[in-house]
This record gives sequence, C-alpha cells and structure tokens, in this order.
Amino acid sequence: MRIEDVAEETKIRGDHLRALEDGNYSIFSAPVYIRGFVRTYATLLKLDTAQILEQLGRELADSGRVDPTLAPRDKSLLDVAMFQLAKLSRRLVWPLVATVVALLLLAGGFYWWKQSQHGDPTRGLSSGLYDMPANSGDTLPVPPPPR
Repeated sequence: MRIEDVAEETKIRGDHLRALEDGNYSIFSAPVYIRGFVRTYATLLKLDTAQILEQLGRELADSGRVDPTLAPRDKSLLDVAMFQLAKLSRRLVWPLVATVVALLLLAGGFYWWKQSQHGDPTRGLSSGLYDMPANSGDTLPVPPPPR
C-alpha cells in the first residue's frame, strides 16, 4: 500500500505518515495527534491497536520528547470500577439509589424504634391524677358557695 493511498483513506497528510513511519515525532505539535494518527493508521492496517499504542507510549516516554505521564499506565481496580459505573444507564442507577435510600431510612427507623423501647415509660407523667391542696388534714376542703 502506498503512502498516498493511506493518506487518502485515513485523511492523514502524507508527511505526517512518513514521520510516523520514521519515528520522527518532532513535527507533531502535541502527543495527542501522534496517538490519534497511530490509532487510525493501525486500525486501517488491522493491527492490534491497544498493543501498538502501548508500544508508542513507551517509545515516547523513552525518547524523552514526551512527558512520561502521557504514556498509557496500568489500570487500577478503581479505574476499572469507575469505568463500569460510568457505563450504567440512568434507568438502572436511579432505582438503585432509591433502594439504598429506602434501606437507610428503614434502618434508621428501626434504630429509633429500638432506642425508644429502652426508655422510661413513665417519663412525662405527673406524680398523680389529682393533687391535693396542702393542709393539715384536720378539715376537708369546703366547696365554694354557689352564686
């Protein structure tokens, strides 16, 4: 396949394709262009894109022309989990959130109910039903005269 044919197919300029073939990355203004062009080129040639990009990242990091932090890094468990969560649709997430909130409310209500069971049942009651006026006990209180 000629460079001109590849340039026509991928819409990548011929001089950029030649620079990629030669490993001359200095003509590119940013590493993101290098990665994008390599991805497109590898896809056209039906190569393993992930492996090619990994090799490119190491080559760029080793050359010192690109900051090593731009090279692909190993994915941690947190990265994989966040990616999977991002793929969930809202139709699945909202019922899940509602279920968690309902369970928390249910657990909080049960906890409040258990705490109220251990309290003093006579709390808030007065000392008796009828408070007698303080007197010596010799006489009974006389009702007020009728009007």
